[in-house]
Amino acid sequence: MPDDIDLIKRTQAGDARALAALVERHYGAIYSIAYKWCGDQTDAEDIAQNVCIKLGRAIAGFKSKAAFSTWLYRVTLNAVRDFQRTSARHTQRVKALATVSEQAAPATQEVGAMNNDLWAHVKSLPAKQRDAVLLIFSEGLNHAEAASIMECAESTVSWHIHEAKQTLKDLLES
Repeated sequence: MPDDIDLIKRTQAGDARALAALVERHYGAIYSIAYKWCGDQTDAEDIAQNVCIKLGRAIAGFKSKAAFSTWLYRVTLNAVRDFQRTSARHTQRVKALATVSEQAAPATQEVGAMNNDLWAHVKSLPAKQRDAVLLIFSEGLNHAEAASIMECAESTVSWHIHEAKQTLKDLLES
């Protein structure tokens, strides 16, 4: 089975089968990222499909300076942001995004309610702080990986995390 780099090179050379193999290999990750950021299954499917469609054109700009997964993460986050900006439903949904995915549902209702409150507050943070928190705490990335995806310095990610923690502490105490 060819690795990602081989498939990328073949896709950049116009091989449609290589693109299909890349999409098939990474669709689950694309969908998962979109779902974590938007909190809605239908929207996540739409975003994932848009990313897959754009992938054929966007992959020409991929340079192997960063890992393909990091680049794909960034493409997916940009698609989420584009979708949220253009979606009329987004404004109405911001308040409704206080649910945690069923796969990550906690064992007790009390813990579940606390997690729902926490994630509702996380989703209300400014975009850069929210992205940093989700990348570090939800995706389990380290600061260097998050910095690469967010296209900023590690210290900037740390600062966003610090500011988010302060904001969340204040919100949860009130």
